[in-house]
Amino acid sequence: MDIYQVAIRPLVFNLAKTDPEWLHQQTIRSLSWLSQTGDRPPASWINRRLQQSLCLHDQRLEQSLFGLKFPNPVGLAAGFDKDGVAVNIWSSLGFGFAELGTVTFHAQPGNTRPRLFRLPLDKAALNRMGFNNLGATAMAAYLTREKQKLTQSIPIGINLGKSKVTPLEVAAEDYLQSFRLLKELGDYFVVNVSSPNTPGLRALQDASMLSAILNLLQQENYSQKPIFVKIAPDLAWEAIADIISLAKTYQLAGIIATNTTISRDRLKTQVIEQTGKSPQEEAGGISGEPLRDRSTEVIRFIWQQTQGQIPIIGVGGIFSSEDAWEKITAGASLIQVYTGWIYEGPLMVRRILTGLLSKLEQNGLITISEAVGLGCKS
Repeated sequence: MDIYQVAIRPLVFNLAKTDPEWLHQQTIRSLSWLSQTGDRPPASWINRRLQQSLCLHDQRLEQSLFGLKFPNPVGLAAGFDKDGVAVNIWSSLGFGFAELGTVTFHAQPGNTRPRLFRLPLDKAALNRMGFNNLGATAMAAYLTREKQKLTQSIPIGINLGKSKVTPLEVAAEDYLQSFRLLKELGDYFVVNVSSPNTPGLRALQDASMLSAILNLLQQENYSQKPIFVKIAPDLAWEAIADIISLAKTYQLAGIIATNTTISRDRLKTQVIEQTGKSPQEEAGGISGEPLRDRSTEVIRFIWQQTQGQIPIIGVGGIFSSEDAWEKITAGASLIQVYTGWIYEGPLMVRRILTGLLSKLEQNGLITISEAVGLGCKS
């Protein structure tokens, strides 16, 4: 029996009607404590129990990609651990990798509250957080202090965003400043130009503006850290093709597809209880199940356009092993979860991995890498 789905989620979602952001803050606080004190009791005992319950190790799920070894293909998406304060706990929760951030060069409070809403009828969330974080300097200081005792055996990515106070015309320098502070502390980096919650940010997906950012970062990238770009699901195919071209030009490690959507198509939720307004009247990006099909379409397009030569991290609407398999066979080498993890609970990762192993057996495959793009091959 999954106690989270049977008791905890109904309690906090329905009965207590707990504020989503408050609950997130309490969760991060607890995970941060486990991360920082995991080498001594009682946190060390809790960590061992978490690993026994939530982790699944199988060589068939392992991959080596862009110079990094991934024990399994399921990662934590950016947005959950914005400041990296729980960096050392994610491997104990079963994840094969984790992405910190989004972090900006300047610390910023984000948008006014309320700014995070559940849409249970749609198995979705609406957020307009606005890159609230303590800034790149604070993250660098924290990760530097923690580096000596890090026990995580999974790749850690860092998602970089533009500070709200920085004008668009000097955005490239803003990303560069963050990268300089953090470049030795992450295993890979992500240029986030696709959040709908920072004014004008998505304009940076334009080929000329994105080119300026990537050019500066790669000039600074002496250690040749893998760099990704994270794109919006709402882009036209021509714009995605332009980004694919830039990814080749600047030798990016890959593309993350996709961020949240500004579309409100086919939502079942009529009114958001906290505001009394419909989702159509509320600003922000939608994540979760409504994003699933579009993100898969984008993944498939990128894979087909590149013949599988550019690695893709697929994210958007993953709740089950079937969802994960769909993303992988569409062309994603790795996948990330966030909203689905909130709805399904901590056992979700292990359930997905178990299901993926069954899918490999059903399809006569030996390793998960053989399944990548399988649905696109003739």
